[in-house]
Amino acid sequence: MAHFVKKNKNHIGLSPYALVFQGEKKTEKAVLNVLTFAPESLQESEILTPEELKAIQEETKISWLNISGIDNVKLMEVLAAVFSLNKLVLSDVMNPLLRPKMQDFDNYIFVNIKMLSENNIRITVDSLSLIIFNNVLISFQEQNGTCFEPIRERIRKSQHKIRRSGTDYLAFALLDVVIDNYIYVIGQLGERIENLEANMTNVLKVDFLDQVNFLKNNLNIIRKYIKPAKEMILNLAKLETDLIQPENKLHYKELIDNINEATELADSYREMLYDMMNIYHTSTSTKLNEIISVLTIISVIFIPITFIVGVYGTNFDNLPELHWKYGYFYMLGLMAAITGGMLWYFKHKKWF
Repeated sequence: MAHFVKKNKNHIGLSPYALVFQGEKKTEKAVLNVLTFAPESLQESEILTPEELKAIQEETKISWLNISGIDNVKLMEVLAAVFSLNKLVLSDVMNPLLRPKMQDFDNYIFVNIKMLSENNIRITVDSLSLIIFNNVLISFQEQNGTCFEPIRERIRKSQHKIRRSGTDYLAFALLDVVIDNYIYVIGQLGERIENLEANMTNVLKVDFLDQVNFLKNNLNIIRKYIKPAKEMILNLAKLETDLIQPENKLHYKELIDNINEATELADSYREMLYDMMNIYHTSTSTKLNEIISVLTIISVIFIPITFIVGVYGTNFDNLPELHWKYGYFYMLGLMAAITGGMLWYFKHKKWF
């Protein structure tokens, strides 16, 4: 997925209701998995036919339908028909570059957020969309992954609250995983930033700026998606709807605390990087000034010495000192005295 929005020219002017995939394909085939559960029952299966989708829609138990792959137009049309979904929503689902957002409809809530992960020290971004009904939650992922496996394990254990709660609590659990991943990814990046800061006082390596810029770019990617995600979470927590039970409102407020923590961490590490760059530039300037100072002192010392050499290097016939027996040594002594005197003066003035 592109880290920054790059609009495809072919998509300009499309109807907002057009079901057109607007991203980079990450799966060969869409995979539909469903967990249907109640406090004392659980059923896991893979959906293969539209009829099975209709059975989910008619199910009275809680169902979590997870779809990996968002580029299948026919599948989106079937979902629109079975669940009476607004095609505007499914159009947003098929746009991985969509800014995190939340929309409240008559019988469902649409939520889009970005999932972050670290892959070979680089930040990868995937789109996650949730459609929350009263008894059904549909999640859309760009590709199959294991980030929600802890939630599946909690559902498989009947003693967990998630089995006794509704789709609103399930949606909270999924969003909580996403935001926890924000904090984890920022923490991993922050560890590298702290190590770089700890070592920079010893030796400023040639590639220091490259490392700082690499970390800064990754941090900017994170902040690019966390800021709108925070706005979306705030709107979701304030939403007045029957689809979120009053007892679960508290959990959505927890999401606000978590994403605030992620935002503050990202901002702190960003300030650290800028401070490190300032220290680097200051240190580089200081070293350059020291070098220039030394070169200036050497130049100043050689000015009078060069003058003396220049005078006695002229070609006039009458230079009395040329005939002195110890004239050469007198000249060397004068040069040494001038050099010593200037060094003493510079040292006295603390110029070096």
